[in-house]
Amino acid sequence: MKKHFRIFIIIISLLIISCSKDNDNKTEDSIIPSGIYFPEIGSTTWETITPEQLNWKEENLPDLYDYLKTKNSKGFIILKNGRIVVEKYFNGHSENEEWNWYSAGKTLVSSTIGIAQEEGFLSITNKSSDYLGANWSSLTKEKQDLITVKDHLSMSTGLNDYVGQTLKWICTSPSCFDYEADAGTRWAYHQGAFTKLKDIVTNATGINFNTYFYSKIRDKIGMTGSWNEQTLLTLYSSNTRTMARWGLLIENKGVWDSETIISKSYYDAMVNTSQDLNKSYGYLWWLNGKESYMGTTSQIVKQGSLVPSAPEDMFAALGADDQKIYVIPSQDLVVVRCGDSAEEMQLGPSSFDNELWLKINAVIE
Repeated sequence: MKKHFRIFIIIISLLIISCSKDNDNKTEDSIIPSGIYFPEIGSTTWETITPEQLNWKEENLPDLYDYLKTKNSKGFIILKNGRIVVEKYFNGHSENEEWNWYSAGKTLVSSTIGIAQEEGFLSITNKSSDYLGANWSSLTKEKQDLITVKDHLSMSTGLNDYVGQTLKWICTSPSCFDYEADAGTRWAYHQGAFTKLKDIVTNATGINFNTYFYSKIRDKIGMTGSWNEQTLLTLYSSNTRTMARWGLLIENKGVWDSETIISKSYYDAMVNTSQDLNKSYGYLWWLNGKESYMGTTSQIVKQGSLVPSAPEDMFAALGADDQKIYVIPSQDLVVVRCGDSAEEMQLGPSSFDNELWLKINAVIE
C-alpha cells in the first residue's frame, strides 16, 4: 500500500512540474519587455517585439504595407520603447541601402547647435554676425544685427525666401540674403538661412561642422551615413535604421542609454513652439497638436493641427519627397518612412502625413 502511495505521489509531482514548465514557457512567450532599449553601437543586432505582444491589429498590417508600397515608399520602421515592431522595405530598397533625408536632416543641425551652445562655443540669442562676420548678408548693419542664431533655427530671419526661385532660395551668398521684414516678424521656410547654421557651428567651434556632428552625435549613438555635397546643398544620407536611431534618441529626450547628448533645457525648447508666427514649428522640428500652422511655400496661417490623424504630442523631422521621422512620446513610438514622393512634391508636411497616420492607427489602436 505504501509503495503504491509513493508511486502516486511521484506521478502527481511530475505532472505538477510538467504543467509548471508549460506555464513558464507560455509566460516567457507573452512577456512584454519593460523599459527603453538602445541597440548596441557598432552592431547590427536590434531587439524586436511583435505586434501580437502589443495587442496591435495584425490583420491590418497588409493594408498598411500595400499603401506604403503603392505610395513609393522605400523603408518603413516602427519602434516601441526602442524595439523594432515593424521593419519593411519596398520597391527594391534594402536594409543597408542609404537614402537622402533631405530636410529631415535639418533636425540633426538644430541639435548640433544645441550641443555647441552647451559646450560654451555660442549662444543662440547672440546675433548671427557674431559668428558669420559683418557682411554675411546684403542687409544694413542695423537690420542684420536684428537676426539671431535662434531666428535661423525658427525660420524667422525676415529674409526674402524667394518662393519659386530655387537657386535664390538655397543660395548662401550675401547677395541672396535680402531684407523682407525685421527678424522675428515674419516666418518663412528658407533653405539658405538654414544652411548658414552649419557655418555658425564651424566658425564658433573652430571645427568643421561635419566633423563636429560626427563626434558629438553620429558616432555616440551608432548612426551610420554622412553629409554629402550636392549642387549648392549638403544633405545627410543613411540607411533606414539610422533614421530610427535618431528618432529613438529624440524620443528619449536627448539621452542615449545613460549619456546625455542634448541638454534638457535645449531639448525642451527645440521640440516646442519657437515663435508666435508658426505655432507648429520648433527649432527645425515640425510640431503637431497646435492651434495653427504654416506650410513651406505660403504665408497663409491655417487653423487646426498639422496632422489631425496623428497623436497630438507627435513632432517630426520632415523632408522633401516625404521623408518622415515621427516621434510620439506619449506612446513611446518612433515611426520612420523614407522613399520617393508619395503624391505631390512638398518640402516638409504633405497630405501623405494624415493619410499615412490613418493607416498606422488602424494597426496600433
